[in-house]
Parts: sequence; structure tokens; C-alpha cells
Amino acid sequence: MTYWHALLLAIVEGITEFLPVSSTGHMIIASALLGIPPTPFFKLYLVVIQLGAILSVFVVYYKRFFQNIDFYLKLFVAFLPIVVVGLLFKKHIDALLESVTTVAVMLVVGGVVLLFIDRWFPQEDPQEGGHPVTNPSFKEALIIGLFQCLAVVPGTSRSAATIIGGLTQKLTRRAAAEFAFFLAMPTMAAAAVKDIYDYYKDAKAAGADVSHLFSATELKQLALGNAVAFVVALLAIRLFVGFVAKYGFRAFGIYRIIAGGILLIMLALKLPLNLV
Repeated sequence: MTYWHALLLAIVEGITEFLPVSSTGHMIIASALLGIPPTPFFKLYLVVIQLGAILSVFVVYYKRFFQNIDFYLKLFVAFLPIVVVGLLFKKHIDALLESVTTVAVMLVVGGVVLLFIDRWFPQEDPQEGGHPVTNPSFKEALIIGLFQCLAVVPGTSRSAATIIGGLTQKLTRRAAAEFAFFLAMPTMAAAAVKDIYDYYKDAKAAGADVSHLFSATELKQLALGNAVAFVVALLAIRLFVGFVAKYGFRAFGIYRIIAGGILLIMLALKLPLNLV
């Protein structure tokens, strides 16, 4: 993987991490089109640069992180299901990271859901006697966390799964999106730590010198990727929340269907994609 590859993937990550379009899916597609081989470091890179993206959440919403303890307890409750699923099915999840076909199918499936999600869960208007939820209860947080587990399949979108989970619990679009952002922080941080540990363990088992786990080039690529993902995600978050609160999710559904459809056509025509 070159610095140019690292830069492009970080831009894709920053744009898509908090949009309901699947950041991992888009990075898999981008890497396939760029011809990047699925090396262990490449797979680690896809996860670790998400740390830069989620750091942007703290910068944008830093005041929200100085709330009462309930805020953190609810995040913990929502976080637990993905921990269990991740530990039980990590090998299967890693295998799916090499499948562009899986990404394409899930982009289309998720797109169809997003086309109708605003109709299925319309926003309640307080002026008409509605009671929109802006702060989930512990039960609602757990249900949102269960929805997040759907995102272990590449192309589903962690953001989309958690937002949909929030909408099923009558959260406003803005509140659902923001809770998805907050939940990304422990989820992505844990995934990065676990993947780095596994990378270390595999390198040690292979007899490599683990005192120098990453080469100088790899460390620079990780630094570049996190920095770029952070800056791009910072802009994406601000634009996304305002857009969703006003227009809903239909546009993202259309985009997913088009993107997934094009990819399926490319696969059917057997165009060369390295990760298929």
C-alpha cells in the first residue's frame, strides 16, 4: 500500500464513517478498484484509521461528554452487544472483509430500507401531541446496540444500523444520528485495540520481531490516515446532521441502491476486482 492509497482510503473513511452508506464497504470497494492487496496490515489500517474519524465526534460534541454518568452508562449498555458478537464471530467477520460481492448486496438491501425508513418511522410533532425522544432510556439504548450488531456484515453500515435502531425507538433523526456518533467512539476504539492486539499476536506467532511491529512507512501511513480521516469527518458530521434533520434518509437510500447496483453489474461482467 502506497501513501497515495493511504490518503485516498482515509478520505473515503472520513466522508463515509458517519453517513449511512458503510465506510468499511466503501473502503473495500476503493481498495479493490485501486488494486491494493488484502495484506494483514491493510486490514488493520482499515480499522485503525477509524480512530481519527471518531475523534472528530469529541471535537464537535465535546460539551456533551461532560454530562452526568447516565450518558456513559447508556453508551456502555448499547456497546455490550457488539462486544459479544465481535468476540464470537471475529474470524467470520474478517473473512467477509475480502468480499466485494457481500458489500454490493448489502448496499442495495440497506438502500431499500433507507428509502422507506422515514415513512415507517415518521417524526413526531410535539405541536400535534407527539412525544419525540431526544434522550434514549437504558432499554432503548440496548435495543440500539442490538441493531448495531447488524453492521458486522460489510456494506450494512454501522451508522445506518444504529440510526435505524434509534428511529424504531422514536428518537428524532438528529438524536438518532448523534447517538450513533457517540456509540461509534467505544465501538471503533475497541475494534482498533482488538485488531492491533491480534496483529501483534499473529506477528509473534510467525516469529517476527514484535519490538518493531510496524515499519517506519506503516507508522507514517497510519498517522497520515488518522489525520486525514479526522479532518474530513469533522466536515462530514456537521453537514450530515443538518441534512438528515431536514430531509431524512431517502437520498442515502437512492445512492446506496445505485452504487450497489453498479457494483453488481461490474461483478456480473467479471471486471477485474482484486478482492472478489
